[in-house]
Parts: sequence; structure tokens; C-alpha cells
Amino acid sequence: QVELAESGGGLVQPGGSLRLSCVASGNIEKVVEMGWYRRAPGRLREVVAEFRFGQAANYADFVEGRFTISRDIAKATVFLQMDDLKPEDTATYYCRQILQIPGRTVSFWGRGTQVTVSS
Repeated sequence: QVELAESGGGLVQPGGSLRLSCVASGNIEKVVEMGWYRRAPGRLREVVAEFRFGQAANYADFVEGRFTISRDIAKATVFLQMDDLKPEDTATYYCRQILQIPGRTVSFWGRGTQVTVSS
């Protein structure tokens, strides 16, 4: 059984910062990919930032240098530092990790953490 636990969301004023964390726990053999996604009300889920297999970090265009994804592979943990937040960044943020577990490779999703940017 593998679970992803996200933390770090909350209410912040425009221009503020938040740091999201996502830790995977369970019988994990290898971390393959890690990433952050978000879904705003009335919109489809979209990628925010991700580490694809064998590649450097990739960011959505709307990030515009404001967010930084980082990771600690040994701890199956991925972070998202979000600076200069805007009201349009308000969304539920989801962590995704593609993990190698005994016998197979599986994509796991967290339950989401709410980020609200408002004055």
C-alpha cells in the first residue's frame, strides 16, 4: 500500500508565498517521475511543474519563473515553492508520483491541498 501525503496549502495574500510538500510512503522500490498539478473551479486539471523520467524540471507557461519544483528522491518527497502568488493561482494542488513497487510501476495521486490567493 502506497500513500501520498500533501501539505503546505492555505490562504495567502497576492504576492505571498507558499511551499507545498508531498511525501510518498509504503513499499517503494524506485521513484520514476514526480510532479504537481492543479485544478481550479470550473477548469480542467493542468500540470504546474514536473520531473519527467530522465529530464530536468518542466514548468507550465503560467508559472513565469514564480514557482520552483524540487525533490528528495531518497525520501520520495517532492516540493513546490510558490512565490509571487496571484489570485488566478487559486486551486486545489495535487501531487503525482509514478513509483516502482513490487512487480509493477504505478501512478499515484495525492488527495490535494487547497491554495487560496486572496486579499
